[in-house]
Amino acid sequence: MDARLLDVLVCPLCKGPLVYEKTQQELICYGDKLAFPIRDDIPIMWADQARTLTADEIAAR
Repeated sequence: MDARLLDVLVCPLCKGPLVYEKTQQELICYGDKLAFPIRDDIPIMWADQARTLTADEIAAR
């Protein structure tokens, strides 16, 4: 994932910051409790493609 792209991307719903999770290839918005997938180095920023974070994932933050 390109570091310059990570600097400009925000959550499409709340416009908040995203956290890059390299091992899971996801961009995480803790504000909306969503994880957006990254496929072939392309972030998929659609809410219907995002998964909801579990309570354990939120607590581990």
